[in-house]
Amino acid sequence: MRRVILAIVSTAAGLVLLLTFKTHSTSSVNPPPAAIGSPNDSVSAPAPTPASAPGSRTVTGAAASTIYGPVQVRITVKGGKVTAAQAVVYPQDTPRDQQINAFAIPELNQEAVAASSAKIDMVSGATYTSQGYLSSLQSALDQAGL
Repeated sequence: MRRVILAIVSTAAGLVLLLTFKTHSTSSVNPPPAAIGSPNDSVSAPAPTPASAPGSRTVTGAAASTIYGPVQVRITVKGGKVTAAQAVVYPQDTPRDQQINAFAIPELNQEAVAASSAKIDMVSGATYTSQGYLSSLQSALDQAGL
């Protein structure tokens, strides 16, 4: 009888500890400087295109909807290669969105420039943002004729 009670109490205590375990801090992370505009900006009217270097062209892809919010990518193309990529709209409404995208967006931007295509790796832990990024990046590449 004592073993049964001990097993039940141990199981309950273990379950409580397991359910209260937190894997990440809940501190707020500032969005990366690549963030232009706010999450409340209209997606249908992209941010103004900055002046590009001679011989280069800047194109903004269509906004891709994700369950956490839209993702929109702007690329600069010169000589048939992507010379810059920047997510101009992405989810940043919650501290968790900010935490995930503070890491994911710079990684995706670097991958896009390195590959000069939409054949890039997704960022683990940012699946929805990565899918939206790839979709908008492909739209921008199509507009640029790549």
